[in-house]
Formats: sequence, C-alpha cells, structure tokens
Amino acid sequence: MNKKTLFASLRKILVPVVYGRADESAIKLAELLAPEVVLVGVVCLPADGSLSAGASKAQELRRLLRKLGRGHQVRARSQVLVTTTPWQDLQPVIEAEAPDLLLLDSDGHLTSLGTPAEEVLSHPACDVGLLRGPLSSVERVLVPVRGGPSAELALRIGLNLSPRELYALHIQLAGDSAASNAPFKAIERVLQRMPEVQLRSIVTADTAKTIVEQTKAIAADLVILGASARAGQTGAALGPVAEYVLAQISAAVLVVKTRRPLPASFADERVSAGAISLLVDKWFAQNTFQADEFADLHHLVDLKQQQGLTISLALPALNEEATVGKVIRTVKQALMDKVPLLDEIVLIDSNSTDRTRQIAEKAGIPVYIHQELLPAYGARNGKGEALWKSLFVTRGDLIIWIDTDIVNIHPRFVYGIIGPMLINPEIQFVKGFYRRPLRVGDKLQAGGGGRVTELTARPLINLFYPELSGVIQPLSGEYGGRRAALERCAFSSGYGVETSLLIDIYELFGLSAIAQVDLLERIHHNQSLEALSKMSFAIIQTVMRKLERHYERAFIADVNKTMKLIRYQAGGYYLELEEIAELERPPMIEIPEYLASRPALTRSEDA
Repeated sequence: MNKKTLFASLRKILVPVVYGRADESAIKLAELLAPEVVLVGVVCLPADGSLSAGASKAQELRRLLRKLGRGHQVRARSQVLVTTTPWQDLQPVIEAEAPDLLLLDSDGHLTSLGTPAEEVLSHPACDVGLLRGPLSSVERVLVPVRGGPSAELALRIGLNLSPRELYALHIQLAGDSAASNAPFKAIERVLQRMPEVQLRSIVTADTAKTIVEQTKAIAADLVILGASARAGQTGAALGPVAEYVLAQISAAVLVVKTRRPLPASFADERVSAGAISLLVDKWFAQNTFQADEFADLHHLVDLKQQQGLTISLALPALNEEATVGKVIRTVKQALMDKVPLLDEIVLIDSNSTDRTRQIAEKAGIPVYIHQELLPAYGARNGKGEALWKSLFVTRGDLIIWIDTDIVNIHPRFVYGIIGPMLINPEIQFVKGFYRRPLRVGDKLQAGGGGRVTELTARPLINLFYPELSGVIQPLSGEYGGRRAALERCAFSSGYGVETSLLIDIYELFGLSAIAQVDLLERIHHNQSLEALSKMSFAIIQTVMRKLERHYERAFIADVNKTMKLIRYQAGGYYLELEEIAELERPPMIEIPEYLASRPALTRSEDA
C-alpha cells in the first residue's frame, strides 16, 4: 500500500507548466510528495497580443506535457490555457481540480503568470507552495517552525518527503514572552513523539540570519518555510525572513502558505488542534493497513517462528449458537489445520443458555465459563470480564479477540489483526475496522451501522483524546495485542472495554504502538436502540473514569451510575431505573494467581 495516499492533506498537487520554462524541479518535488500530480499547460501572451498567435506554442506545449506525463502518477490536463491573464484563468482550473497543494516556481511562474507573490498568498484557493530551485536532492531537509497553520503545513510536507535527515528548527527571539511562544508549544508536543524529526531550539536576536546559518551547518538540500506575512501586513511579499533566506542561501527553498485563515492571536487554540492533526495524519498514514497485505499465511508463519512467538485466539460468546460453529470451523481449518499460525483457540463463554458451549466442544476447542474463573474475585457479567479472564487461561504471546456473531466470517478477521504485530515489533495493539451494513426493513444500507461509535465514542475521543481521533472504529470487536502490553491494562467489565483498552494502550505506549486494519465488511446482528443507549452510557462512564485518573479528581457520583429507561404501556409512559455501573478490573499483572501461573514472568519480576 502506498502510505502517502493516506496522508490527508497531500493527495493531489497541481503544477502549472508555462511555455518557455524548462525547469522541472516543481514537478519532481510534487512527485515526491503526492500520489497524484496534475499538470496544466499555460501559454502566456502579452496583453495587447492576439490569442490566435499562441496556437503553435500550445501545440508545442501539449507535446511537452505528454512527455512529462509519467505514467499513472502524473496526469496532464488535455486543455492548454492560451491567455493574456494567466493567473485569473488558472482560478477555474484550481477550483475544478481541487488540489491539496498548488506548487509554483517562485521566480519563473510568478513572472510568467503576471502576478505578484502577495496576490498568490493573500487569499489562496488551496494550500500554496513557492519553490526556488533547482532541487537536486531531498536527503537533508530543514523546517524552521514557530507555530501557526503554515508551520504545520511546512512540517507536513517535510514528513511526506521522508528525507534521510529531517530537522525542525525552533527559533525563539531573545526577550520573547511566554504568550508569543505559545504556538510552538503545541507543535513541540507533536515533535517529541516523532523520533524521525531532529529538533533544534535556538534563542536568537536575528531569525533570518539563524536560519541561514543552520541551513549551511547541516548542508540542507531543501528549506521549507511557512510564509510569515499576515493579513494587512506591509513590506516584503513573502515576509522579511523568507525574502532574506531566499537571497542568502543556494539550497532549494519552498515557501508555503495554508489556505486556513490566520488565527486572531498567536495563542489561538486552533493552532494546537492543527498540530495534533499533523500527528494523527502521520499515524494514520503509517499505521493503517489492509487485511490483504497479510494474505500470505506462510510468510506470517515464518515471521512468527523467526520471532519465537505463540498466538492465541480467544472467542467471547453469549448465546451465539447460530454463528459460533461456523466461526470456529472457518478459523481453525484455515489458521490451525492448514497453516499453523494459531497455537490455540479457546471459547470464553458468558454462561450461555443455548447450545453455544456444546457446539464449541464438539469442534474440539477448550471452553471456559468466565464466571467460574478466578472465583476469589467474584463473578461479573459483561464482555470485558470475559476478555480480562481470557488472559488467565491462554498462553500466547499475542492474544487475538474476535466476536462470535460474525455472519460473513473469513480468516482475514484473524490474520489481519495478527499481521501488523508480526511485521513491526513496536506495534502493541491492533484494531480492526470494516464497513458495517445496516439492514433497514428489506434493504441493506452499506454506509450504516456503528451508531454508538459515531454518536458517542468518536465524539468523546475527539474531545478528550484527539490523538486517537484517527481510529476509525474504536468499538470494533476484532482486535488484539501483545500479552506484555495487555496484562498491564485495566479492563472495563462491560461495554466500555474497547474504549478502556484503547486509551490505556495509548497512555502506556504512545500512539505509534497502535495500528488499525481494514477487514473489508462485517455482517452481524444489530442491537436494539435501548441496548445501544445502555452501551453509550457505559462508554461515557469509561471515558470519565480515565479522565478522573488523569486529573486526579472524581467526576462521577454513585447516582450517575444508574440510568432511567423510558417505558410505555397502554395508558401512558413510565420510568424504570436500571443500574449500569461500568466496573473495572485491575491489570492482570497485579493478580497473584496470574503471576503464579506464569513462572517465567514471576522470575523476570524478581530479577
């Protein structure tokens, strides 16, 4: 998979190709940055010239565009603009193509297009980059950052180039107040989680001179600057810093300006949101996979054996006699009998009253009733309780969980979760996501389903844990992790378990330890609206509990753990009180019985 296709702001770049300008640096840079590059030919004529005089030039330019259109990535528009007002005539093209970045040559393009830089940057229809080349290499890239939307765009472009060395240069003016330095704090928070970025901080009285000195010190091939000119500002078109840097260094320079409006003040909270977005987009690009990437099961087995790992699949179940047999047979045959990817499959039953356990036993897998496990700690109902106790009865280094109500079961629901952990030892936890068709009457709505996810879980995550906002389906039932990570997590006993684990893994190991996998489509039984309401209530409790620990104060009183359900009988409505207390189990590594069952772990703790 081309990960650049997932980096949200850099999918398509538009590059004008002006007749008479042979420099291809802008096209080369565009190819490095985005999976789609669109070229638009422009023949610029003098204001008093005849448009018909440009016919032969247009033909010549079309031949050049065909030559420059290198395969699938670079596409040349069929229509060449022949115009006396090139910048104005480019605007409809920009609107029609809707590029994520307009890339211009800061010398040739601006002169040829007959527009000053301040006009290009004042109200851009999309993000804009002005390149001063030539660009020979992008091995070393320097990105001076202070804060604000254009600084975030500059960092995003630097990351997309994937240079061998990427430097973020934070320049603080001597005597700056804390408020004036506030925009960088949000970016700094992000940079500290990006080991591939080398952060340099310098206090100076001369920003422009320091950038020039640092460019020469690291022998940078490319400097990416955020345009510093603000609305209504007079003076140099690109800002005095950029103008000085352009005049003083020989390295290529890219000056970028975002279309996002400038904040009302340097301390505007939107700056922080943009910085977090940069971190999330980067994670999404690098840690989002497709199950098909791991369809070579023999390769997965080789990776597993090379790393000396064992893998357990635990199946939580409650009254799933209609589907549990097919789930077990499908997975066992493909991933145990034919290919030894799984070392064990166990059923963790929640005291089913139908034939769920008998079907599993007949299929030849061990069956446990979770209410009967670890009796000293009592018996609680709930899926989270089953998952927590599955750590006690399984032995694998990797533990995978999938629901047993999947109608369209396929081995990818398991190997898709396993794959990222086998190819990257840093990944501790993997979530599945999929299309969830929702049946309404006799119709199947492909985009439906996941109502609690979209109405409760994702809004809460975006509000309180924005770093996790790129997780597509935080409540999916198909996920897994490394035992060494999972045993350190607290487990909500009920509906909040998925949210609880996701937050704990993030807080313990960081965003880069989480991955997600597209499992294509999942068909299962939809729950009633009342059940979804209870689920939402439990998830809200879970998030509040995590916030209580973070802020060291209580948010939820005992009265908040009961929910009034609305009932109706002939004659009118009435209320029924139901307790929905989302209880929590401690990390399994704190349970003596668990430690005793894993002597190797006990020895390592003593050491």
